[in-house]
Amino acid sequence: MPYKLPSPHADSDWAPYLEQVIPCFIQIIEAISKYEKVLVVCNDIEEVAQHLQYSQSKQTIYTELPSNDTWARDHGIITVEEDGRFILMDFIFNGWGLKFSADKDNIINHQLFEKGIFKVEELYKVGLVLEGGGIESDGKGVIMTTRNCQLSPNRNPHLDMDAIEAALEDTFGAEKILWLEYGHLVGDDTDSHIDTLARFCDENTIAYIQCKDTNDEHYESLALMEKELQSFSNIDGKPYRLVPLPFPDACYDEDENRLPATYANFLILNNAVLVPIYGVTQDEEALQTLSEIFTDREIIGINCLPLILQHGSLHCVTMQFPKDVL
Repeated sequence: MPYKLPSPHADSDWAPYLEQVIPCFIQIIEAISKYEKVLVVCNDIEEVAQHLQYSQSKQTIYTELPSNDTWARDHGIITVEEDGRFILMDFIFNGWGLKFSADKDNIINHQLFEKGIFKVEELYKVGLVLEGGGIESDGKGVIMTTRNCQLSPNRNPHLDMDAIEAALEDTFGAEKILWLEYGHLVGDDTDSHIDTLARFCDENTIAYIQCKDTNDEHYESLALMEKELQSFSNIDGKPYRLVPLPFPDACYDEDENRLPATYANFLILNNAVLVPIYGVTQDEEALQTLSEIFTDREIIGINCLPLILQHGSLHCVTMQFPKDVL
């Protein structure tokens, strides 16, 4: 399962943090390339290669394209399998509801396709604003998402909840949509992307963030989210196995703004799981909890404190493709 990863550059919002964040991206690319191919999308291949001298193997593919930012999960292609063939779906990306510039990121998928990066012969343009971090699938016909994100007035204002649900079912072949009304992270720009809150680990298991501190500003919302998750059932009507992840100690930027640190933003590889850690006391508990879920995979912690300076984390900067699509 190959992965796409854009690189930070001086013309992006990463400009003030390049010295801090480049080592984080190097660590992610190095970790993924041990297990999968990595497609690195960058502004300047020569410049990026200087940082990635360790990774000149066939596992790493470089391509040069202009970009606004590095959040491949949200602007990247979503791949669907239908009747034994893969379909590349290119949704509209408008900067999380017109919050940020996205003119370059919105055309990266088309440009990659035109470059012949993919073996699939057709790129399907979908007339729907949708980010990959905004949906989770159990692989058995169920999609989990949040109302705050999908019903944002600056994403698809012409569609109500029923219409969006119908679009998700039609586009992805889903039979059931699970909607979370509660759950948020302070400092989050995405209107509560599901991949920051709750994740399918397999068709029967959901890992989610749990806040036990009644004095924390997240407590009430996440407690209500937990109750919603407890009411969810799979395609067969059976409740999911729910596994709580710890809530990390508060992390702040240089202006004392709270950052959206979360352990739910882990990345599943074929033989490993990369887990964002933040240099706080809950890191070890999070790693241990996920090791008990993914018993057949190596659990690797990645310091993602630099990533949350721009309000995203590990899962957010990557997008997977099925084997043989690249």
